[in-house]
Amino acid sequence: MLSTLLVVLPIFALIFAGWAAAKTRILGGQASTELNRFVVYLALPALLFDITATTNLHEIWQPAFIGAFCLASFIIFGLAFLSPSNKGQDLTTKAIDGLNASYPNTAYMGFPLSMLAFGSTALPLVAMATILTVCIIFAIAITLIELSRQKASHKAKLILKTIGSLARNPLLFSPALGVAYSLSGLPLPESAHTFLKLLGGAASPCALVALGLFLAASKPLTRTNISSISYLVGLKLVAQPVLTYIAAVYIFHLPPLLTHTAVLITALPTGTGSFMLAEYYRTDATITSNTILVSTMISVLTVSAYLTLIA
Repeated sequence: MLSTLLVVLPIFALIFAGWAAAKTRILGGQASTELNRFVVYLALPALLFDITATTNLHEIWQPAFIGAFCLASFIIFGLAFLSPSNKGQDLTTKAIDGLNASYPNTAYMGFPLSMLAFGSTALPLVAMATILTVCIIFAIAITLIELSRQKASHKAKLILKTIGSLARNPLLFSPALGVAYSLSGLPLPESAHTFLKLLGGAASPCALVALGLFLAASKPLTRTNISSISYLVGLKLVAQPVLTYIAAVYIFHLPPLLTHTAVLITALPTGTGSFMLAEYYRTDATITSNTILVSTMISVLTVSAYLTLIA
């Protein structure tokens, strides 16, 4: 448990730094929104391009691992999307809830915990899971949100407007360009790689500080919000890893290393991706921010229990 806590501690520290900056008025009321815009338009696109452009997709191609991870993630996304509490809600709210329940914090926790538990052989699998999360699950959520925000009288126009918005979204075209660059076989210049590392390295810290800023200004939770948060956290920390294990063992017949890595990744708490989208699209982020916070706190126990179980 101590090793898991040490990995999670910097996450809490960054969230607290944002909360304290808001409470002491070091940063103003618009800081959360502006910091999040920096992440969405600059830092995160750089990180996504760097990950996809510098990863040899042929070396990490594991179809069965991809199948198990995606199947469980899609089911959990659907269960959150179709949650009874979302009845009557728009597509944006439903899509963000889907991310709340299915988007693991691979950037901060996936790599160090996998290295700790399974060694360096698991790191390519974590990289693959990260690519799947941002290029497929994240993309599905953005597509649904954009679809809900386009207004057109004809389906053809609606589709064209949605495609146009997606093509201009930096969170989609940056990993797409990265994949294209990786497939070209061209090496990334060292100066460009350093630039992307420096800029992309700011994505997660800034998103966590922005989360702390938002939490400092959040209104008290209602009974409905608490019920929704509990449901989403349950899906993320319990249902998703259980479904992943079932898919890995009984459907795709993965060997132990691939199975345990997939389960560990999906057992991670909710990442900041859903919060970034909620802020970016100017929708209420109360449930999202608290889901990230609560799932991170509880994951210290659940992830530690899983690592102890398979030791």
